[in-house]
Amino acid sequence: MIRERVRAAYRRIEQVDRPEVWIDLQPEDEVLAEAAALHVRFAAGEPLPLYGRLAAVKGNIDVAGLPTTAGCPAFAYRPAEDAPVVARLRAAGALVLGTTNLDQFATGLVGTRSPYGAVRNAVDPAYISGGSSSGSAVAVALGIADVALGTDTAGSGRVPAALNGIVGLKPTPGLLPTAGVVPACRSIDCVSIFARTVAEAELTLRCLAGPPFAGPGFAGGGPFRIGVPGSPGPLEDGWAEAFAAAVADYAAAGATVTTVDLSPFLSAARLLYEGSFVAERYTAVGEFLEKHPDEVDPNVAAIITAARALPAHRVFEDQATLAELKSEADAVLSTVDALLLPTTTGHPTLAEVAADPIGANAALGRFTNFANLLGLSALAVPAGTAGGLPFGVMFVGPAHADAKLAALARTVETRVRLAVVGAHLRGQPLNHELTSRGGRFVAAVSTAPEYHLHALATTPPKPGLVRVPAGGAAIAAEVWDLPVSGFGAFVAGVPAPLTIGRVLLADGSEVSGFLCEPVALDGAPDISGKGGWLAHLRS
Repeated sequence: MIRERVRAAYRRIEQVDRPEVWIDLQPEDEVLAEAAALHVRFAAGEPLPLYGRLAAVKGNIDVAGLPTTAGCPAFAYRPAEDAPVVARLRAAGALVLGTTNLDQFATGLVGTRSPYGAVRNAVDPAYISGGSSSGSAVAVALGIADVALGTDTAGSGRVPAALNGIVGLKPTPGLLPTAGVVPACRSIDCVSIFARTVAEAELTLRCLAGPPFAGPGFAGGGPFRIGVPGSPGPLEDGWAEAFAAAVADYAAAGATVTTVDLSPFLSAARLLYEGSFVAERYTAVGEFLEKHPDEVDPNVAAIITAARALPAHRVFEDQATLAELKSEADAVLSTVDALLLPTTTGHPTLAEVAADPIGANAALGRFTNFANLLGLSALAVPAGTAGGLPFGVMFVGPAHADAKLAALARTVETRVRLAVVGAHLRGQPLNHELTSRGGRFVAAVSTAPEYHLHALATTPPKPGLVRVPAGGAAIAAEVWDLPVSGFGAFVAGVPAPLTIGRVLLADGSEVSGFLCEPVALDGAPDISGKGGWLAHLRS
């Protein structure tokens, strides 16, 4: 089973044709050999909590046997051993597929600042993936890796999670070791975790951090107190509404929502790049940049080398300012369990970032830049869509509130995703059965090419989807998500010959979805060649 999962991942890599996601891939036969050895350990009873998970690792984190590039070929070196976080990942039973692309030297939130190519968004390749941990996020979002390691200094483990519809966990600074990580700002760097669910991200963090993950005195449960800004400030069209809907979801799940003053957090955020703290990036790689000016992305070089002009006294001034802001921020956090914020402010296209690389990047970090300067924990989670693209929110809490944030996020994560292919599509006669039960459109997708679609003689007209052993086709579908209660009521009303089973999507993920009893297919025309129900209706 684990070997087949590996083979499926490499087939998926070929299928999606996103070479810019990876810097170096392990050869498939080597990963298969590791999988066989891992299975022997598992069969012998060795505890392997991440057994069989496939992992991707950001290219500024050491993976033995592969070069560490930090997104700059001229900087590359070959580490003698795994970084401790990678070693712990393997020890827990995960298999490393390779190293992923990033904004060079982990400087950026866009995912385009790399000689290995701009990493395109997993949902719409005309849009950015977000950075700097771009490749790691997209590898998970495309269903290639189960979990991935990134880094997060200014938001690099959260912005790409939000823009690709996955979970991004930025632990409390210091909770995970950063040895074997090319530093951005060494004093505040964090290793971050990408996964498709909060539970998977939480499990991975437990394996990498051990008992400190739980934090002092947290035993789980609620009710929770959430602080939200009175106004989140300028957001892309539709994003304020998406954020309000997410706040309403958590309130409906039992959280108490109060308005808080976000000004000390936003003032701290501005210090990260507008103050002297950027000088720590120069300490990390400035000497290399000076010696290799032609090998470095010009936007990255401009940001880092600007620190040469900063006077030393600015460091002490900014440290004093930050201490005052931290005191104010801690006072706000003492009144709530967590802040709930939009993870970022919008979703620019690749063209928009190319036209304004510095301005577009700066806007993306409004709600993320302050977390590590203030020593906070943070967790970014999907919250539906806005404008047809993924939208995400972020919980921010005090140091060592990592487990509390995960528990809080899970209060609403108990929604079920459902694939529909016919009369429940948007604009079709039964779509109201989803919306009336709290259903939210997630994405237009297609199934894996393993299905046939038949036109059934029903009222109203509906198709029947069946999985076939060979000769299948990819069928157009939509994914919706519903609260568990709404999903249960919906399933209870599904009439024969339709059933709810598991549907395999083109990205390799499985969701609940409509299937059809084979007995109903007698005399029902096969319309698979049309590619989907709407195309059949148009014809």
